[in-house]
Amino acid sequence: MNPITWVQGLNGTTLIVAICLLMFIEETGVPLPFAPGDLVLAIAGIAVAGGRVNPVGLVAAVAVVAALAGLTGWLGYRAYEKHEANAKRDLFVQVARQGAVNLTTINYTEVDADVQRIVDLSTGAFRDDFEQRSKPFVEVVKAAQSKSEGTVTDAGLESQRGDSAQVLVAVAVKSRTAGGEEAPREWRMRIEVRSVGPDAKVSNVVFVP
Repeated sequence: MNPITWVQGLNGTTLIVAICLLMFIEETGVPLPFAPGDLVLAIAGIAVAGGRVNPVGLVAAVAVVAALAGLTGWLGYRAYEKHEANAKRDLFVQVARQGAVNLTTINYTEVDADVQRIVDLSTGAFRDDFEQRSKPFVEVVKAAQSKSEGTVTDAGLESQRGDSAQVLVAVAVKSRTAGGEEAPREWRMRIEVRSVGPDAKVSNVVFVP
């Protein structure tokens, strides 16, 4: 049976409930191809004109439903905004952590790939500057037969403004060269991360005390 035909066959309270239900569903953003809002209102008007429903009760019920639907939509939008904001913060911290690992994990036998990982996760002036300095850096790493491995020990969002954020990252670094193993070091970085399309990339790095 066609849903509209079914609604048109109702009377009284049952009709009011059906009309309110259809309006609530549509007002919360769910499209109803078989019962657009204008058609539902037209059915309500015809029902009132035909004496099949109490007009005062119908108007009061529709007003309440409209208010509830608006509140539901607003709460849903606020929940969506909160989810998106949390997801963006998590992405910024995740990218900063990975950027810190990339910067501190370099193996002379794979240094070209290691450098490319840093470049791929970078953007803006920081990327350009690193690319310009990468050739002599690679030569030094190979000459010293340097190996380093960084492990993030802590990371947290320091500040966020729009599509960029400052993330503090603490890294423990183990390294060795042809001359032998060096003493482990603890580094702290302030890493700026910026949104690039749906992703985020490192746009600046500063070592802090």
